[in-house]
Amino acid sequence: MNTLKPLLLIGLGLILGALLSWLLIPDAGDRGSTDIGATGEPLYWVAPMDPEYRRDGPGKSPMGMDLVPVYADDADPSPGTVRISPDVINNLGVRTAIVTRGILEPEIRTVGHVTFDENQLVHIHPRVEGWIQTLDVKAEGDPVTAGEPLFELYSPTLVNAQEELVLALNRNNPALIDAALERLAALDVPQSAIESVRRTRTVNQTIRIPAPQSGVLETLAVREGMYVSPGMNVMTIGPLDHVWLVGELYERQALSVRAGDPISLTLDYLPGRVWSGTVDYVYPSLNEVTRTVRVRAVLQNEDGALKPGMFGELRVRAARPDAPALLIPREALIRTGSQNRVVLAFDGGRFKSVAVHPGHIGRDQVEILEGLREGDRVVSSAQFLIDSESSKTSDFLRMEHGGHAGHEEMAP
Repeated sequence: MNTLKPLLLIGLGLILGALLSWLLIPDAGDRGSTDIGATGEPLYWVAPMDPEYRRDGPGKSPMGMDLVPVYADDADPSPGTVRISPDVINNLGVRTAIVTRGILEPEIRTVGHVTFDENQLVHIHPRVEGWIQTLDVKAEGDPVTAGEPLFELYSPTLVNAQEELVLALNRNNPALIDAALERLAALDVPQSAIESVRRTRTVNQTIRIPAPQSGVLETLAVREGMYVSPGMNVMTIGPLDHVWLVGELYERQALSVRAGDPISLTLDYLPGRVWSGTVDYVYPSLNEVTRTVRVRAVLQNEDGALKPGMFGELRVRAARPDAPALLIPREALIRTGSQNRVVLAFDGGRFKSVAVHPGHIGRDQVEILEGLREGDRVVSSAQFLIDSESSKTSDFLRMEHGGHAGHEEMAP
């Protein structure tokens, strides 16, 4: 009797275990019917982390993971195609856009720097040797006004030339007078100083040199008492009522920019203010170090807010009357050092990374020359994650969220 009771308890436990297994664990057919998108018998079984490891039946992968069944609707003839279930797509924030055909009007953004209008720079060079007797401007950046004195120059050559004029005037010899006047003009003596000598018939020991134009001193290379000689750059005066804006463009951008294209400039220290103009000149040479091409624009600067040396954001809107091309959002393009790609989106939650050949790149859109067709859908958000999972030898079954037994789920 004592022996019978344990046997009865063991038998009862076996019966209850079998009953629970029958109620809670579905058979193979039931498991197959609950898989997302799975129909019929599995074609083969693969390792979750190595799609090349295939078996005819269930088992373990070399890494000790359960093999994953592949059904007819899972198999894709195109290698590199991935399938992601809708809940994962929603959690990843995947967005798509349609490939359209249109004309790209790129807005190029680059750095522009303000500089003097080199066509209006005036360099002061003495035409005789002498000494700076008095210097009326003291430092670079000082403002000057046309006609105001810059410095007084003492030069024996200018004294001799004035004496010749006085002598000719005293002799009342027209030929000598004309010759003396021509010599003084050739020595760059101001007309006011010449008229003073003719009127007073008195030789001035120093000649006051006036500013030829208004602006600021860009350079100042002399001080009072210094000796100067012909060819020496004493100072340079640049105007500020209009300035140059010079920008740097990459090689691929320079071909789409032409003279007359509208530009705009914004500065960090004056938020909200925009200076507008047009491209005045596209430089013909390429900087061999930076691999960039310079473009130039002329900007009006009546209030002097633009100062030479400033940097700002330059925007060039290149109007290109080219033929329509395929366009995709700029964020959809995945650019790498060796290849440019986009992720195509298909029905049924399928995605595939494909190589493309981009053309011009605008602010919001990119031209695609090869690799896509009009009407294709491309992924414009979370495409980097999908692209990293896509390859020529993987069908990415592990990305199936809540799918076949043994699949690794991607974290939402």
